[in-house]
Amino acid sequence: MSSYKGHSIFALILACMFFHSPLLIALTFLGANIPDFDHEFKTENVYRMIILGLIVFISLYMLKLPYYVGLIIVFLGVTFYFSEHRSFTHSLFGVLTLTSAVSLVLIWSLELILAVTPLNNQYMLMAVLLIIISFLFLNRKLLMIFLPVFFLSLFVIPNAEFSYIEVVLSLLLGVFSHVVLDSFTPAGIKIFAPISSKKVYRNFGLVMIFLLVICAFLYHAPFLFNLFENYVKAY
Repeated sequence: MSSYKGHSIFALILACMFFHSPLLIALTFLGANIPDFDHEFKTENVYRMIILGLIVFISLYMLKLPYYVGLIIVFLGVTFYFSEHRSFTHSLFGVLTLTSAVSLVLIWSLELILAVTPLNNQYMLMAVLLIIISFLFLNRKLLMIFLPVFFLSLFVIPNAEFSYIEVVLSLLLGVFSHVVLDSFTPAGIKIFAPISSKKVYRNFGLVMIFLLVICAFLYHAPFLFNLFENYVKAY
């Protein structure tokens, strides 16, 4: 199974353990495909990312609007350009950096749209932003699957509540799932790069999967407790 397929499937499994919203599941799916942009065969995409960031920055600056979104996109591109494959972007520091950067792009973009337009449907606007950013991080094969399924989910659930914390957590889960899965490869991952070149392997991945399962249970603990309480009251 190719790398992107394995990461995508693993992310979907984890996402369904934590979330029920198609938007959050899609964000996890997207996050799982972000770290590999440090690979040299995606250099052309990285150049496009930097150019896009500069265009967004200049456009917003000329319109006298907050231009931070453009700077963050440029920062992402530069980060990928200078990162060795399976080094910084596949470390704990890289996971936090990538999650923070992409989250800020989405959240600040949404806030900007809400501020300058009469549109107020946050769910659909975030969905549109997610579709746009998916063209940056997903290859053509994944886009051909992702876009129709995501569009369909928007018709099934046209509006749902979400918080910015959930946006960050879903992206964090996706990016981290990529790192966990790569720890099962013979090369391992430099989990503390660039501070340390120490590598972790299969045992790290197994422990992380166990902890993620526990976290998923705790995440749904209040719901499970209420469900059990209602069952007891009914009988």
